[in-house]
Amino acid sequence: MDKIRLGRSGLMVTRIGFGGIPIQRLSEEDAISLVRRCLDLGINFIDTANAYSNSEERIGKAISGRYEGTILATKSVCQKAEDIRVQLEQSLRSLRVDTIDLYQFHGISDFNAYDQVISGLCDVVEEARRMGKVKHIGITSHNMEVAQEAAKSGRFETLMFPFNFITCEPAEQLLPLCRENDVGFIAMKPLAGGMLGNTTLAFKYLLQFPDVVAIPGIEQPHEIDEIVQVIDGPWELTEAEKGEMQRLREELGTRFCRRCDYCQPCPEGIPLSLVMVTPSFFKRIPPEGIFSGWIGQGMEKAALCTKCGDCEERCPYNLPIRDMLEEYCNQYQEQKRRYDMTASSG
Repeated sequence: MDKIRLGRSGLMVTRIGFGGIPIQRLSEEDAISLVRRCLDLGINFIDTANAYSNSEERIGKAISGRYEGTILATKSVCQKAEDIRVQLEQSLRSLRVDTIDLYQFHGISDFNAYDQVISGLCDVVEEARRMGKVKHIGITSHNMEVAQEAAKSGRFETLMFPFNFITCEPAEQLLPLCRENDVGFIAMKPLAGGMLGNTTLAFKYLLQFPDVVAIPGIEQPHEIDEIVQVIDGPWELTEAEKGEMQRLREELGTRFCRRCDYCQPCPEGIPLSLVMVTPSFFKRIPPEGIFSGWIGQGMEKAALCTKCGDCEERCPYNLPIRDMLEEYCNQYQEQKRRYDMTASSG
């Protein structure tokens, strides 16, 4: 499989990587088998995060004995220096490696979080790099302004940002900046968090950008097989495919949250972007990870929405946020009711 240079990190990665969120939903045996299937197909870039429950551990088992040539990326959402140190050591143990190729500050989508990274957290990971525990440092974000600042800062070798033919703003607003500063670009959510069902269109679009590596979340072997078929070509989009992409943009674009968080803050403290992508969570995260913890807490807050409309006034994409919150809250409660019934009867 063709490889590209991931910015000034110099890492040579395959055009498609492996996103480690969905394997949380699988049995351990199936998860390990899936990762190995991707390696067999020639994929050499594997991305995960400490926050993805058992994902790191399963990947560590899958690559055991065949680590040579594999490039591992993981991430941390920690906001304190000591927590970063502890989590980095946990990641090394789970992945069964001495060095992590790419360590990323994850979900840095407002300037308060960004300032924390720049003013102290970066120093912790730089120290780990000097000790040989980390080779390269990156950042992930959903906020365009934060991402642009990170790309210009000189502190990060890679940037991960949502990019697909619905969330296509990076093509004009972010990719040129990354190229100018030699920052490797990693496209998260190439299938729009599961909203795009046409794999061929999704990856043909991204393959038009020769310096972008996409990391789809993979749950089943047939999914990666289908993606690899697209990579094998041809990549040129037909007029019919371009027309279908435009139709989907018009259909999905009016009800698709980019998680930019320009709608915040909510007077009721609702984590709006989290609630707005709940349908994606049901496709990627195991039920126990949805109905408890931070997702469950966010959905409970969403039930307190007063429909004031402040969020809709601030949304740059004119989304009907109030209607979507109500719809997704109802879906969540119905799914939770079914889950509780199954758990109680099991």
